[in-house]
Amino acid sequence: IGSSFAYQLARAGLAVTVIARGARLEQLQRDGAIVLVSGERAAVQVSAALDTSAPYDLVLVTVLAPQVGAVLPALQASAARTVMFMFNTFEPLDPLRDAVGAGRFAFGFPGGVFALLRDGKLEKQIRSGTTAGDAVWAKTFTEAGIPTVVEADMHSWLRSHAALVIPLMAIGTVVLARGAGISWREAGAYAAAMAAGFRIVRELGNAITPSVVLTLSRLPGVIVKAMLWAMSRTK
Repeated sequence: IGSSFAYQLARAGLAVTVIARGARLEQLQRDGAIVLVSGERAAVQVSAALDTSAPYDLVLVTVLAPQVGAVLPALQASAARTVMFMFNTFEPLDPLRDAVGAGRFAFGFPGGVFALLRDGKLEKQIRSGTTAGDAVWAKTFTEAGIPTVVEADMHSWLRSHAALVIPLMAIGTVVLARGAGISWREAGAYAAAMAAGFRIVRELGNAITPSVVLTLSRLPGVIVKAMLWAMSRTK
């Protein structure tokens, strides 16, 4: 995800520094660029650590949620104007906001970015679906080729996303292992799980968002059941 954003922003003319670890760091240092499987390149600066003295316009944090604690001290010390976290989480966002300061805190989700690294080369697909709580950066991402919409309540968005996606990913895991779609009875169980997830989100005081997910959350259970059963039989 980070490499995809770095590639698009660098190709759009922005100065980009990529912070990486391990084998990915070594690859980037050799190439001095994000390199696609097609051979196209976008030159970037590469570092093993965040330069906390640099007044970056944006630090985009694309580590996994369980890894963010390791980078939080550097983010706290950073002179960056905006720190945007971008990963799946159901947890409260207040600790992250408090850590970097409310004035420069932002959150986003790369819902339209699908990417793999193959021998250090980036294979990416970019579609609509990326969301951000900062309108200025949403516009910048869109202009760089990552269509991004603005969502003021990213906490509700993330929790709604979890309620939606957990049953879908569970179904996908079953279908992959089985080589066939789920049964009608299983579809009912997953539909009930999705409804339970939406109920938890509401009970926590969050709104179901965006509007398409809200509409789904209001459908009768039998319709959701039929949709999940049918979807499990599609590519």
